[in-house]
Amino acid sequence: MTIRPHLLTSLVAALIGVSHAQTAQDIVNRVDATQRNSKDISFRLAGTASLDTAQQKLDLLVKTIPAQNLIRVQFAAPDALADNIVVADKTEVRQYLYLTNQITVTSAAKAAGNAGLTGLDFTQLGNTAAMLSSYNVKLLGSTGAAGKRIFQLEATPKSGQDSRTLVWISEAGWRPTRLQVNNAAGKTIADLTVSAFKTNAGLTAATLRQLPKDAQVIRQ
Repeated sequence: MTIRPHLLTSLVAALIGVSHAQTAQDIVNRVDATQRNSKDISFRLAGTASLDTAQQKLDLLVKTIPAQNLIRVQFAAPDALADNIVVADKTEVRQYLYLTNQITVTSAAKAAGNAGLTGLDFTQLGNTAAMLSSYNVKLLGSTGAAGKRIFQLEATPKSGQDSRTLVWISEAGWRPTRLQVNNAAGKTIADLTVSAFKTNAGLTAATLRQLPKDAQVIRQ
């Protein structure tokens, strides 16, 4: 099974920070600032998502170095994708397929043309403001007392596509806690929680780029 990089984008698009924001734009600005000020970020996404039209368990570990637009995603579930790895930067996307021991290499420009859950550009993860520029983002509300509030954001494509992504962001630690993606029919196609959120753990580009040396490389 080939991993579609843009399937992951909506799962990671707004996953770094917020502050005492009163509008959606405030939140987007603070998300972007927090991301740029972090040397590295890592977190786990787990829940369910529609893969190949079927609802399946999804469990993956995300690591990124924002300043380099470098991201690494490693799958633990579903079983068909277990131990598969995606590594992407501004120039290319590398996908390691565990079952075939192959690495497919696709240019970032070509990968950006493949729509995922919402069409967000996977290679723009290091620049949240740019990545969300083609979306209308609305603050739906917040719950909890000051210092522990949870903000709920809604993102819809400016292209007019009738779909939406909901993101819950915790004021405590300025991090997301949940992500939900809904298609045009209103059906939930991904519902995931965020855990093990860490920043500035000393991740290196060499570590994030590391893939099996004996794998066959296929350029697309």
